[in-house]
Amino acid sequence: MEVLKVSSHSSPNSVAGAIAGILRESNSVEVQAVGAGAANQAIKAIAIARGYLAPVGIDLVCIPSFANITIDGEERTALRLVCFFFVYQIILIKTYGLNKLICSVRRRI
Repeated sequence: MEVLKVSSHSSPNSVAGAIAGILRESNSVEVQAVGAGAANQAIKAIAIARGYLAPVGIDLVCIPSFANITIDGEERTALRLVCFFFVYQIILIKTYGLNKLICSVRRRI
């Protein structure tokens, strides 16, 4: 699984593009952030990435946890966001010239 490290100075739009790009090629991506500012940027990036992927029927899902990492020989606690996706298939039927939504199927890829 590819790991994206986000800082408080990271651009949410750039990180969102990286998340969407990785998810288009693989099943999951891990986003790591240390500190409140970095966590803020990471969450914004995930929200933006959901917007990038939703129009093509991809629902981005995140599982948050904490991870102990070492930075410059010092133990730190990082916010770890494992992101994966579901694909929605929407089934429509035509009845009397009107489109009616029959069901939505959600499945993990």
